[in-house]
Amino acid sequence: MAVARISKEDLKALLDSPDMAPVVVDARLKYPYEHSTATLPGAVRLGPGAPDVSKLPAGREVVAYDSDPDEIAAERLAIELTRRGFKVRVLQGGIGDWMTAKLPVDAKSAPQSAPPAPAAKS
Repeated sequence: MAVARISKEDLKALLDSPDMAPVVVDARLKYPYEHSTATLPGAVRLGPGAPDVSKLPAGREVVAYDSDPDEIAAERLAIELTRRGFKVRVLQGGIGDWMTAKLPVDAKSAPQSAPPAPAAKS
């Protein structure tokens, strides 16, 4: 099944028009998502696997993105959402191309490293 793509410029234009703004879905795999400090503006997190579509409003277009330049995770999610009746496109180049173009992002926290354990006393 072919999945439609959207350019970063076209997505930015849609996000700037509140009446046409799609629901943006972060479809990154667990590790890239957890170790990132940014998401696209207003993104909803739907990881791979069986997505919880209750987070998605009915009747609005969905744009999925990931961190893979080939958009593999976003494409898989888009196929699943399309099967469930959503109109979905995938962001070309994912979050990497979006950030390289210095387009706006929302900050998110990344996991913090645990402090080293104290050395055992002899």
